[in-house]
Amino acid sequence: MAGTIPVHRILLVRPSALGDVCRTAPVLATLRARWPDAEIHWVVQQEFVGAIEAHPALTGVIPFPRTRFRRLWASPSRIASVINWYRRLGRVEGPWDLAIDCQGLARTGLMLWGSRGRRRVGDRAAREAAWLACTDRVRVPGGIHEVDRMLALVAAVDAAPVHDARLYVPEEGLRSWASCRARMELDPGPYVVLATTSRWVSKAWPRQHWVELAQELVRETPATWVALPGAPSEAGEVAATASAMKAEGVPACPLAGRTDVAAMMAMIDQAALTISNDSAALHMAMGLGERCVGLFGPTDPAIVGPWRRPDLAIRASLMPGERPAYRDDSLGSRIMQRLPVDAVVERALDVLRSGA
Repeated sequence: MAGTIPVHRILLVRPSALGDVCRTAPVLATLRARWPDAEIHWVVQQEFVGAIEAHPALTGVIPFPRTRFRRLWASPSRIASVINWYRRLGRVEGPWDLAIDCQGLARTGLMLWGSRGRRRVGDRAAREAAWLACTDRVRVPGGIHEVDRMLALVAAVDAAPVHDARLYVPEEGLRSWASCRARMELDPGPYVVLATTSRWVSKAWPRQHWVELAQELVRETPATWVALPGAPSEAGEVAATASAMKAEGVPACPLAGRTDVAAMMAMIDQAALTISNDSAALHMAMGLGERCVGLFGPTDPAIVGPWRRPDLAIRASLMPGERPAYRDDSLGSRIMQRLPVDAVVERALDVLRSGA
């Protein structure tokens, strides 16, 4: 029986992506509630440490240097360092009484295997044969929200789900964001965050829609300016969107590449509202007060949207029988174009009025 096995040290494996890391917080809260005295460590991609390091339920973070491990074929020494890192999980960081793979890919399966955990738990339907590393292969119902899928894994080891998705801003993030605002001489007044970018063009709302939305928000709310976050690789796209907004009289600040994850958390935490494509900013905002609206098209908010808050998602209409795959490049932005600006404005004003 799972409840009779002593659990003193737990390894939570969820290294990426940033949005998925943010919405794994309920798993951490569940583990802490079930084993209040255990050590709980989280393997997370090095660049995303700031998203979870301040969580009070966490004992420690094990950074995964994914960027350093790319292009393995280029260097035998790099291959050796990767092997040593995986081995270190069990030989140095361990021993682990319980290790849980919440991601279910080949690399996380290797992490689970390398941990040498006494019990290694994962989804029996995990991709890339990650399930081979598990001692406990959990059959998870299909068609449920991604957070509920992960909670089903811990429920299988006698941990009752805790519905606590809160995130916590690190002190360094607060200092970094304050420094950024001072350095860039940003307006001290209230602002909204518009996360206009997406890795997949099929999930991105068109730029002109964002411009019209920004105009309405500055006109209809107390917000005096708009913050536009993004990754360094998105700096050009974000700058172009900011220029388009400024051309229409909207004070917009492009911040892509100018904040790390911790500072981005502070930015979102202090914003009046965050509106985002199906991307990391949305899931971050969900954990920082639920003052947000998520825009969806080819992806289903019932599976990947705001957890337990369907009212914070709005989806473009689909044609009868349409079953889009967001990775299909041929989609372009045609589905997201169907999501009207006035519907998003109305939903945003509802969230602001509700004082979420």
